[in-house]
Amino acid sequence: MSDVPPLKSSLELAMERLAAEDRQQGREAPPTLTASQKRRISEAREKARAKLAEIEILHRKDLETVAPKAEKLAESQAAYLVDRQRVESAMESEIARIRRSND
Repeated sequence: MSDVPPLKSSLELAMERLAAEDRQQGREAPPTLTASQKRRISEAREKARAKLAEIEILHRKDLETVAPKAEKLAESQAAYLVDRQRVESAMESEIARIRRSND
């Protein structure tokens, strides 16, 4: 019984199928990240999370001051969404840059 391989999860089986399809279609597997790249990506994500938390706190404080004014509330909400998108976009760009680097 020791020569029987362990059962694979459905996720593992699906990943193997996808990798086989990629090989058949001539697609290369994405390069593995170095420890340095993984660390820098983690730092970029953590920095973005901190900035998003700051934006959230400021937005909530702003909501308290503009709550009675409907037009100001819409402006505040729009500014908040733009700030979130800017931070998330910057984080994704930084991660893509790190992935492309040879470090």
